[in-house]
Amino acid sequence: MDIHIHASFLPHSDPEASLAFYRDTLGFEVRADVAYGGNRWITVGPAGQPATSIVLYPPAASPGITDDERRTIAEMMAKGTHSTILLATPDLDGAFARLQASDADIVQEPTAQPYGVRDCAVRDPAGNMIRVQERG
Repeated sequence: MDIHIHASFLPHSDPEASLAFYRDTLGFEVRADVAYGGNRWITVGPAGQPATSIVLYPPAASPGITDDERRTIAEMMAKGTHSTILLATPDLDGAFARLQASDADIVQEPTAQPYGVRDCAVRDPAGNMIRVQERG
């Protein structure tokens, strides 16, 4: 079977702030920016990797969830406990310097983890946890 990850979804609470973070801070390409029904879905991805994307979506627009569930999602996003994505770079220190120079919410500076990787952690404007591992 030939399967690969095409896109992952991360919620956003402010499309402009999320767009600025992923495009300007992380350097991702904007692949689509779709407005519908007063909401925006923004697809971004790393340059040179057109087959892999992140869709930043408005969680309030998800069908089938109740108002109570929407409130819970908003609360979890605000605390940074709703969603996580793991990125990788060959230059963790350079990536961290760029994140630190932006308005990123730094959670953890580059650290050698006991499970064998060196990484750092930040939160995006919606509170999503972004861990960046050093990979050769």
